[in-house]
Amino acid sequence: MTGEQAADRTVLKVTGADRAKFLQGLVTNDVSALEGRLVYAAMLSPQGKYLADFLLTERDGAILLDVSTSVAEALARRLTIYKLRSDVQIAPSGLNVLRGLGPAPDGALPDPRHEVLGWRAYSETPGTAPVIDWDAIRVAQCIPETGIELIPDDSYILEAGFERLHGVDFRKGCYVGQEVTARMKHKTELRKGLATVGIEGTAPPGTPIEANGKEAGTLFTCAGDLAIAHLRFDRVAPRMTAGTATVLWPDG
Repeated sequence: MTGEQAADRTVLKVTGADRAKFLQGLVTNDVSALEGRLVYAAMLSPQGKYLADFLLTERDGAILLDVSTSVAEALARRLTIYKLRSDVQIAPSGLNVLRGLGPAPDGALPDPRHEVLGWRAYSETPGTAPVIDWDAIRVAQCIPETGIELIPDDSYILEAGFERLHGVDFRKGCYVGQEVTARMKHKTELRKGLATVGIEGTAPPGTPIEANGKEAGTLFTCAGDLAIAHLRFDRVAPRMTAGTATVLWPDG
């Protein structure tokens, strides 16, 4: 199988008779039927804050959990704490994450977050060097990335667009952080959240955005003349600043 190597991803393997029931009670999406498909989900703190996001599928009697290497170890520790007496084992799988656009090879699965993200596959053989500008694709569709727009112990998944990205199920029942997430869902509207904005100039991720002399948000990934920003919607203006860059609100 050929595809670009996602070198910043780790695949954990969850095995044992209780694996599906165990994860179903912890993560934000319904993982009761994973065979032959990918499901996007997150692990939250009891306070409803984001800890890690991942893609899951089932293969050969194991649930594969495709997660950013930057949070993989912390996620494995957190899952181990919750397993108590459940018949569950959590370990690195040693598999490589391959991804690509266009026709999917045999064994590959469509990325459930958005069709522009193409397909993913899990292989013992490494993939090729990346050539696709994934950041440009993410920014255009406002798709957050672990450790950039998605900040452990800080981000809220609804502000990050998880409902639009098919990463949360409001009918599946309880999971860790569910109560806070449900309360946010039933507000009249979110006051803060991620959005794709225009940008003139450059500024590093994490640069504060100001509008009319007040802090209006934070700039994150930039790609060409677009960027992802976390904004306070009641403070946005047609033209804002982020360091020496100008941030353009799309409705301005």
